Amino acid sequence: MITIPRRVTAPGMVLFLLCLMYFITYVDRVNVGTAGPAIKGELGLSNTELGLVFSAFAYPYAVFQIVGGAMADKWGARRTLLICGLIWAAATVATGFVGGVVSLFLARFALGFGEGATFPTATRAMQSWVAKDQRGFAQGITHSFARFGNAITPPMVVLMMAYVGWRGAFVVLGIVSFVWVLVWVFYYRDDPREHKGVTREDLERLAIHDRAAKPAAEPASKPPVPWRRLIPRMAPVTLTYFCYGWSLWLYLNWLPSFFKDGYGLDIKNSALFASGVFFAGVIGDTLGGVVSDRILRKTGDLQKARRNVISFGMLGAAACLAGVFFTKELSLVALMLSGGFFFLELVIGPIWSVPMDIAPHYAGTASGLMNFGSAFAAIVSPLTFGLIVDLTGNWILPFAGSIGLLLLGAGLAFTMHPERPFEDHPEAPTPRAMAAE
Repeated sequence: MITIPRRVTAPGMVLFLLCLMYFITYVDRVNVGTAGPAIKGELGLSNTELGLVFSAFAYPYAVFQIVGGAMADKWGARRTLLICGLIWAAATVATGFVGGVVSLFLARFALGFGEGATFPTATRAMQSWVAKDQRGFAQGITHSFARFGNAITPPMVVLMMAYVGWRGAFVVLGIVSFVWVLVWVFYYRDDPREHKGVTREDLERLAIHDRAAKPAAEPASKPPVPWRRLIPRMAPVTLTYFCYGWSLWLYLNWLPSFFKDGYGLDIKNSALFASGVFFAGVIGDTLGGVVSDRILRKTGDLQKARRNVISFGMLGAAACLAGVFFTKELSLVALMLSGGFFFLELVIGPIWSVPMDIAPHYAGTASGLMNFGSAFAAIVSPLTFGLIVDLTGNWILPFAGSIGLLLLGAGLAFTMHPERPFEDHPEAPTPRAMAAE
């Protein structure tokens, strides 16, 4: 029997565009890690200076997690990602024209400014365009595209460097970012009801029933963000995500240099080893979101669906990283690092669903507060790694801190409580306003 393939739905296309954004933004933020050895040699940088350059991205990135999330809740994802995209694309192109450590730092700083609001804003978009029982999958699949960006960046950038040099590689990647921005602004609409491709079936799936009504998510006068209540409510999630982010940024920034300088590989082989490790994260991201949603459908228990998967992932990552200290065999070290990244990425789908579970009306702001934890880790983690290597010459030792923080994060996950909606508070939006969410 011949079956006709189901059409591509508007919600599906929006999710795909967000997947592409995650892919592109991660290529643009980790490309400097692959090009790092070449940049270091041409500009004469130490490991500490290179670590400072790696961390430059994270200073504005951390600030704009919170500011950008609030912008998305106020202005909508369409306008916010347009502004963000233009900035990060221009910063990527500018990296190809730097002349020293100061201009390189500033280019990476500008990139963090542009990308700071992207993930909280994407979460705001998912709040309107993704059904509740698919949030874990949506967060998992978008982040799996990010990890696919991690995986493909090392060999792709090395190949581009062979033809146009590391400077030309940044220019080309920046142009690709500009193309995505144009597609996004022409296709996406903040209110699904205003999109020409949306069907009644799509709206029913999104729990939006009155096509003619203006969405309660976009009232004439939006209530201010209740910062005093929201910050302490999200604090346990932020701390848990910091513990995750410490290890993430070690992987993203230092892995190619770890294989090149720690094991004496050439830049091509170090890129291939790094790529293999990052591919394990692609699987982990997707699987973590799927498992979390499946547990939620089966049990209806948000604690089991989110907390248990997060804790399991962090404990598994800690166990794998501990194995790195017991062998010097390159293949075994690569296997342990791959296993560690797989377990680490199981965390992503469930933990990015938590802000939507807790505070759906403030999903952009709440996810920005959470991602501030990882962004702050991005400031201190790469710099700490480079400093330890410069002081000790040991490329394994920095992973000891990762193990300790992963164990701490596994415990902190029990303090998040996604099953307790923030909107239950009497100052929260009315049930009628929440119904449109």
